[in-house]
Amino acid sequence: MGFEDIFGSLLEAFTEITSGAHMLYLVGGVLMGLVVGIFPGLGGIVGLSLLLPFLYGMDPTSALAMLIGLVAIIPTSDTFTSVLMGIPGSSASQATVLDGFPLAKKGEAARALGAAFSASMFGGLIGVVILTVVIVVARPVILSFTSAELFMLTILGLSMVGVLAGNSLHKGLLGAGLGLLFGALGGAPATGEYRMAFDSPYLGDGLPLVVIGLAMFAVPEIIDLLRAGGSISRSQALGHGWMRGLKDMWLYKWLCVRCAGIGVLIGALPGLGGSVVDWIAYGHVKQTAKDASQFGKGDIRGVLAPESANNAKEGGGLIPTLLFAIPGSGSMAVFLGGMELIGLEPGPSMVEGKLNLTYVIIWSLAIANVVGAGACLLISKQVARLTTIRYAFLAPFMIMVISFAAFQATRDIGDLIALFVFGMLGILFKRFGWPRPAFLIGFVLADNSETYLYQAIQFYGPEFLLRTGVLIIAALTLVSAWMGARNAPTGETDAGEAASAKATDMRPQALFAGMVVLLFAWGLYDGLQHSFLGAVYPVGLCIAMLPLSIWLFVILWRNKTDHAANYDYEIEGDHAGQEGVPGLWHYISWLAGFFAAILLVGFWLSITAFFVIFLRVKSDASWLRIAIMTITGVGFVTALSWIMVLDFPGGLLQYHVDLPWPLQ
Repeated sequence: MGFEDIFGSLLEAFTEITSGAHMLYLVGGVLMGLVVGIFPGLGGIVGLSLLLPFLYGMDPTSALAMLIGLVAIIPTSDTFTSVLMGIPGSSASQATVLDGFPLAKKGEAARALGAAFSASMFGGLIGVVILTVVIVVARPVILSFTSAELFMLTILGLSMVGVLAGNSLHKGLLGAGLGLLFGALGGAPATGEYRMAFDSPYLGDGLPLVVIGLAMFAVPEIIDLLRAGGSISRSQALGHGWMRGLKDMWLYKWLCVRCAGIGVLIGALPGLGGSVVDWIAYGHVKQTAKDASQFGKGDIRGVLAPESANNAKEGGGLIPTLLFAIPGSGSMAVFLGGMELIGLEPGPSMVEGKLNLTYVIIWSLAIANVVGAGACLLISKQVARLTTIRYAFLAPFMIMVISFAAFQATRDIGDLIALFVFGMLGILFKRFGWPRPAFLIGFVLADNSETYLYQAIQFYGPEFLLRTGVLIIAALTLVSAWMGARNAPTGETDAGEAASAKATDMRPQALFAGMVVLLFAWGLYDGLQHSFLGAVYPVGLCIAMLPLSIWLFVILWRNKTDHAANYDYEIEGDHAGQEGVPGLWHYISWLAGFFAAILLVGFWLSITAFFVIFLRVKSDASWLRIAIMTITGVGFVTALSWIMVLDFPGGLLQYHVDLPWPLQ
C-alpha cells in the first residue's frame, strides 16, 4: 500500500469523524459508558452487551462511534470507585486502588482523580498515536507471537510479584501461588477435567475475576473503614488538588508515555487482555523508581502508571481484533460481535480495502478519550465529596453495590458465597500482611499461563524454550525479577525495626499460614487424581509452594518475632491502641448476617432490612433519615436493575414462593 493510498484513507476518515452525526453518536456512547463505568464490577463487557441490541439497522460508522465511545470511557470512569472507596471499578482498575485510595484517605482525592483522568486521556491519546503509525505494519509483528512467547509474557507478569510483596517476599510468592491455585480451579484447559470443584457446577466454570477482585479489595476496606469510624478521608476538606493532579501528570509525562507503550503492547497480544496490563505498568514504575518507599501509601506515580496504561491498551486491543478477528480481551470480544452485527468483517481487509474505516475507529477512540476525561473531570468534584461523608452512612450503599455487582458475574448465588468467602480471605491477607495484589496477579494469569504452556509443548516440544522471542522475554523477566527482589526483606529485621510495635504472640499468623499449607496440600492431593495433562500444572505448582508454606509456618509457629514475616495489622495497623474500636469479627458478623439473609429471603428484602437495621444501630440516624436513605439506595438499585435488565439474587423464599418483581 502506497503513501497516497494511506493519505487518502486518512482524509476520508477525518471527514467522517468531524461530521455532526458521528460526534453525536460518539458522545452518546461515552455517556452510556460513563454510567456503566462508575458502577463497580460491571465493566466493558456488560456495557457493550447492553449496547448491542440498539445497533440493529444503524449506519455502520454511527454504530461504531457508539461502540468506541463506550469502550474508551469505561477504563476512565471506573477510576471513581477505585480512588474514592477502594473498590475496583473493573478488572482494569485494580492496581489504581493501591495508591489512589490512600490518597483519598489523606484528603487528596481531588489530586488523585485529576492525575488519573489526565493520565487516562494522555495514555489513550498516546495509544492512538502509536496505533495510527503501526497499524499498517503491525500484522507481521503480531503474527510472530506464538503460544510460546505468550506463555513467557505471563511469566513476565508473575515477575511483578517481587515489587508487590510488601515486607516479605515469601508471603508475596505464596500469595501469588494461592492466586494461581484458585485460578486453576475448574475445568483443565487441556482435558476439561474438573479440578478442586467438589462436583459443583458453579466451581466447574472457575471463579469469576470480578468477584475475586471485589472480595479481595472492597470487602477488607469496607470493614476497615467501618472500624475506623468517621469518613473515608481523614481530612474533612475535599482538597484543592485538581490542578496539582494535572501538574503531576505533566511532571511524570515520560512515565505516562512508557506505560502507554506498555498498554498498547499488552493490549495487542490476544488473550492477555486488560486484567494484567495495569499490574505490569504498576510493577514497572515501582521497579524503576529511585524512591519506592511511598508506593502503597499514596504515591501519585502509582495512580499515573496504571491509568495511562489501561486506556492505551484499548487501542492496542484493536490491533488483533481488527486485523485477525481475534479479540485481545473480553470487551474486545463483544466489540467484535458488534462489528459483525452491523455487517463489518474484521480481517486483513481492514488494512487493505477498508483502511479509512480503520482510521475512523482509531481516531474516534482518541476523541472519546478526550470527551470522556473531560466529562469525568466535570463531575469529579461532586463525586469526590463522598469521601467527606461519615462512612456509617455510606457503608450500606457500598455493601449493596458490591454484592449486586458481584452477582452479575454469572447470576448464580454462588457469586455471593464466593464474595463472602474470598472477602474473608482478603481480610486475613490484610491483617497478616499478605499482599493482595500478588494473589490477584496469580489468579489473573493462571488460566493463560497453563493454556499457553500446554500449547507451546504440544506445538514445539521442550525446544520452545530456545525460540528467539522466548529467550528475549525470559531475559526481561529475569531483569524484572531481580529489580523487584533486590530490596525485598526476606530475613530478620534490624534492631531498630524490632524495637517498634510487633506482635509478640504469633499464633494467629501461624494458624493462617497453616491454613495456606493445607490449601496447597489439598491442591496436590486433588491434582494427583487426574490425568497427566490435567494434573501437571496444579501438582507442579503445589510441589513448589508446599515446602515454602511449611517453612513460613515453622517460622511463625516458633514465634520468631524479629523476622520480617511477623506482621499483624491488629498490633501494627491504624487501629492499634485505639480505644472503643470494634473488633474485626464484629463487622464480619454483620456481613455474614446480610449474606445469610439473602440466602433465605433474597436480595431485595435483605438489603431493605439491612439498610434500616444498620443505619439505626451503627449510625444512630433518625427514622426520617433512615427512610430517605433506604428509599434512595434500594430505589436506585431497583431502577438500575429494571433499566439494564439485571437480576436480583433470590433465596429459599423465592425458590418456594412465586413473588412479583422485584421480590422474585
